[in-house]
This record gives sequence, structure tokens and C-alpha cells, in this order.
Amino acid sequence: MQSTEQWSSKIGFILSAAGSAIGVGAIWKLPYVTGMSGGGAFFLLFILFSLFMGFPLLLAEFIIGRSTQKEAISAYRSLAPNSNWNWIGKLGVFTCFLLLSFYSVIGGWIVIYFVKGLFGGIISEGAEYGAVFNETIGNPMLAIAAQFIFLAITVLVVAKGIQNGIEKVSKILMPALFLLFIVLIIRSLTLDHAMEGVKFFLAPDFSSMNSQSVLFAMGQAFFSLSVGVSVMVTYSSYLSKKESLIQPAISIVAMNLLIALLAGLAIFPAVFSLGLEPAEGPGLLFVVLPAVFDQIVFGEVFLLGFLALFLFATLTSAFSMLEIIVAAIVKGKEEMRTKYAYIIGILIFAVGIPSALSYSTFSDILIFSKNLFDSADYLVSNILMPLGVLLISIFVSYKIKKSTLREELLQHSRLGATAFNIWFFIMRFVIPLVIIIVFLDVTGILDRVVGLFS
Repeated sequence: MQSTEQWSSKIGFILSAAGSAIGVGAIWKLPYVTGMSGGGAFFLLFILFSLFMGFPLLLAEFIIGRSTQKEAISAYRSLAPNSNWNWIGKLGVFTCFLLLSFYSVIGGWIVIYFVKGLFGGIISEGAEYGAVFNETIGNPMLAIAAQFIFLAITVLVVAKGIQNGIEKVSKILMPALFLLFIVLIIRSLTLDHAMEGVKFFLAPDFSSMNSQSVLFAMGQAFFSLSVGVSVMVTYSSYLSKKESLIQPAISIVAMNLLIALLAGLAIFPAVFSLGLEPAEGPGLLFVVLPAVFDQIVFGEVFLLGFLALFLFATLTSAFSMLEIIVAAIVKGKEEMRTKYAYIIGILIFAVGIPSALSYSTFSDILIFSKNLFDSADYLVSNILMPLGVLLISIFVSYKIKKSTLREELLQHSRLGATAFNIWFFIMRFVIPLVIIIVFLDVTGILDRVVGLFS
């Protein structure tokens, strides 16, 4: 059944899709993963993966969604009937479910900090912000309550649908986020020793890189652009066939890379200026931001504004994750949307509780030396998303007619056959090969194979 709703405008689609892509991926996760993975070399790999794998994949998911005008599972079933290829959509729905279960925990942390900021409870003279963060997430009841509030907001917006919910909110909040980032960067760059942080972030040093870092960079590119989980299949199914696919994809990738650059320029100069550790981990942003705004006149006000926008950027990503799950169940029957949005929200909350308690009650439970939160993050970012990307690249380049791909990709575009052939080559050969090589290298299989011939 065809979707009954569409985006009211192309800019609404771009900002909503960019909000899905940016959110926590670029603002929260990229700085701390970059800090833990060597800085500039990791960021360079992230850019390359975003441009040469993320961008083509974004177009691929757009083609699947816009050509069928159906949500993820039904889209694959429509293009490859009487086959098991619809499991790509099911894998995407499962991945989004798991992703939102721990993502909502981060959203809860932001909710806590925002409420504290309202009452002036974050910035204080001589405060040890690392200890404040650890104390905050170490309170089990507080972490669970904040996670619930974040998911409740997400459910309420998604229940209202596309134009009245997701699109309306994204149009206002995404531009405001850019403006406040500029303020933060200006202050961060004027701190003492700020250039050391800029050098760490932008000057590549490959001496500390390994196969795990490459896997993280690839996973981060997919995570930041929301590709590999068919989110963009569902979002593009609401896009009119009168619109070009290439221009929105370029805009989304460009905005994602710009926000990633801004996040790094805001965080790392401050990290080095304030003598903090770039490999701080998931709490990096929550430690650095208060310390930076502490150095600004009316810092509490600016911090509150940033937390508000950061919360909304995080929510836009959460909207897209919940939307793909709801859309897969509702299948165009909009009268069922509200009911299932609430049911799915409750289930996600329940599954996310162990992640919320990973820094308190369940802190001693480890999986391969990672707590439950980090294990869920690793599974989604570095296994499920690359697997989804691999399957999508194979599906698009082998199961959809080349003529259909060419027509959808070049529709309302000035690009010609050469651009299409380059894109098709990347989808069929480059992306699967890169993913397979990276996985073989991380697992050590590649070294053993090379050893047999050396």
C-alpha cells in the first residue's frame, strides 16, 4: 500500500533527513570516537567513507524508497517479490529498534543536563565536570526516568505523522543549531593552546591507526548518515517523484560533514586548552561543553540554548528511527499510527533499560570487555550497519534493473550516463569489496590469508 503522506517541500525533506543523519552521530559520537581513534587520520577516513561510500548508499536508499513509495520492508518486497530480500528491510527495522534503545539513553542524559541548566545547576566555580557527568549517569532512577521522557517526546511527535510532526520541528531547529555552533567555535578557538586541538583534529597522523580504527571510521560514516538501516528508504518514500534525488543527497552529506567539522572545532580546541583527555569516551561532550561555556559571559544562558538545540537535534534522529519501525507496521494505514507509536515506544524503553543502567546497577556486566551500552553501540555501528550496507549494495546493483536505476537516479537531474556508471560501479564493486576487506582485517582472517602466500 502506498504511503498516504508526503513531505510538503523539498527543504522539509532535506532538513528532516539531515536531522536524522546529524543528531547524536555528528555532535555527540564523532568527537569522542575521533578522540579515541587518533584524531585527524580518523576524521580524514570518516570524510572519505562519507563521500565515496555514504553518498552513493544514500542515493541507493533514495532510489529504493522513492521508486516504490513504500516503507522499508514493503519496498524490498515490491522490488524483489517472492524472495527473501525483504529481510534487508527487517534487518533495518531491528537495527533501528536496538539503536534507539541505547540512543534514547544519550537523549536522556541531554534531558538531565537541560533541566539542570534551567535551574543553573551545571556551571559553577571550580566544578569538576567529569565527576559531575559520572555522578549524573551513575544515578539509576534518574537515568531511566530521563530515558523515558526522551522516548515519550519522540513518540508524541512521530504519532502526529510527517508534515505535522517531523517536518515542522526540523525546519525550525536545524538552522538554529548551526548558528549556536558558530558561537561555541569562536569562543573555543580563542582559548589558550586552542591550536593544539585544531592540529589534533585536522592534521592526519596515521601512526596510531589500525584495522579497528578503519572499521570505526566506516561505521561512523554509516551511523552519521543513517545509511544501512533503510531509514532513508522510508524517508524517501514520502518524497514526490517530481523531485531530484541527487540534490537532496548532496545537501544531506554536505550538512553532515559541516556539522561534524563544526563539532570537532568546538570540542578539541577546548579539550587541549583545558587539559582534558581527548579519549574521554561517551562523556566527552558533557564534560567539555560546560567547561567551555564556563569561560563565556552569560555562559549558563548559552549552554542552556545549546543543550536545547542539541536535544532537538538528537530528537530528529530519534524520530527517523521510530518512524521506520512504525511505518513498517502501519504500512500506510495512518489511523493505526498513534497506537503503534506508543506500543513500540514502550518496548524500546524496556529494551533500553540495561543500557541506561550500564554506568550504575549493571556496571559490572561486561561483554568482551564492554559494558552493555558500549556493546549495543558496537553491535549497531560496526556490525549491523556495515552488514546492512553490504546487502543494500548487492541488492541495488544486482536485483534492480539497470534501466530502472538510471531512470530514478537521473530523473530531474543534469547529470548524464557517465555519472550513473561511476555510481553503479561503486555500488556493485567498490562498496562490497571495501566492507569485506575491512571485516576480514578486523577479524584477523586477512592476515592469515596473506600469511599463506608470503
